[in-house]
Amino acid sequence: MSFWFPMVMAGLLLQRGAELLLARKHTRWIRNQGGVEVGREHYPLLVGIHFLFFISLTWEVTGTGSHPPAWWPVPFILFLAAQGLRIWSIHSLGPYWNTRIWVVPGHPRVVRGPYKYLSHPNYVVVVTELLVLPLLFGAYVTALTLSVLNLFVLLKVRIPLEEKALAEAAGGDGSGPDFGGD
Repeated sequence: MSFWFPMVMAGLLLQRGAELLLARKHTRWIRNQGGVEVGREHYPLLVGIHFLFFISLTWEVTGTGSHPPAWWPVPFILFLAAQGLRIWSIHSLGPYWNTRIWVVPGHPRVVRGPYKYLSHPNYVVVVTELLVLPLLFGAYVTALTLSVLNLFVLLKVRIPLEEKALAEAAGGDGSGPDFGGD
């Protein structure tokens, strides 16, 4: 097991905890704006995938004796880039950012920051992270299985639900006004 693994995992768990606290704060604001949560049914599935990711990664690294590959700087740099995109995404959405799907009817869609270029940059972050973090420590089974499972749920369930909800909240067909750029 790599010397860095426990520190990276602790940092990631602290980050997730901070994100959940921020999401709770944003939920209160969104509710006060008349926001509506969409797609509650699939949320436990995403939580389960992330829980399984942490368990699988920990088991594969500590239980099988995997080690970082010689090319570990590649996933490390991608992981750091993903963290930068995560911070930019959260900052750009401001109080609209959440771990759940919330929409505020009549409010325009945010199109500033990375949202100028990508509809769902935070999902790019999560997909990247679930792929490259295991690769960083040589956990190839976790990298393949959990990143593919997460991507499948995002593409087939989460993103279609979110797109539909955002379009309806902005005026039915998604052609409503957008929040301006930076």
